[in-house]
Amino acid sequence: MLNDPKANRVRGVAKLNKKDARSETGLFLLEGLQGLKEALDRPKLIREIFATGEVISANQAIFDKATAARVEVVEVTEQVLAALADTRTPQGVVAVCEQAHVSFEDVLSTEPKLLALLANIRDPGNAGTVLRAADAAGADAVIFSENSVDVYNPKVVRSTTGSIFHLPVVLGANLEATIAASKQAGYQVFAATAGGTALPELEQSILAKPTLWMFGNEAWGFEPHILELADLQVAVPIYGAAESLNLATAASICLYATAFAQNR
Repeated sequence: MLNDPKANRVRGVAKLNKKDARSETGLFLLEGLQGLKEALDRPKLIREIFATGEVISANQAIFDKATAARVEVVEVTEQVLAALADTRTPQGVVAVCEQAHVSFEDVLSTEPKLLALLANIRDPGNAGTVLRAADAAGADAVIFSENSVDVYNPKVVRSTTGSIFHLPVVLGANLEATIAASKQAGYQVFAATAGGTALPELEQSILAKPTLWMFGNEAWGFEPHILELADLQVAVPIYGAAESLNLATAASICLYATAFAQNR
């Protein structure tokens, strides 16, 4: 059992809560049982798992699956787990995983039908929730632009609830180049923005075409020159008294509108 929160091994793993360490090592931390369940479908991405004895005993099947996949499971005290985790009330398990992002060229080579592009998204919760919604809607990839939040930020990873292991992720994309490459490959580019055409007004035949949806910064949306590159600006109408929709909620509605049309 690992019981010293100040041990070198513990400190080394805990550093992965910082972006510099993640960039240097190509690793990241995954907290929580649900995320671990999803990660175990790709066990080669898991380096090691740290968990308390209580959590191991209560979820033996999960840890047996990890052991069968030759993933090291290290029993730790609650104090050690607290030193490893990013949350104040950790869920009893932290896994060290390998980053597995891809290039946009790789994504296009698979002839995807639905893509989500996060343009300068800074909020970890929003970013993770959009990725999760994209996964649920059957999107083929999620692209993070330059200056967007790090997808391997612990808060982003937790917000995906394991979806980060389900679909390809592109990092550091140049917006202009990504939009241009998408159009050249035959994709329509929609920008979700308050001043656009109301989503319900779009015909199903239009929504069903291969589409790249762009979602802008939480506070200021899109830079004007980026917005002009979109084939169409689309708005989710507000029927009630709310001033606006949360970014992740609006993104979910847009992605599902296309998913419904493409899967009819």
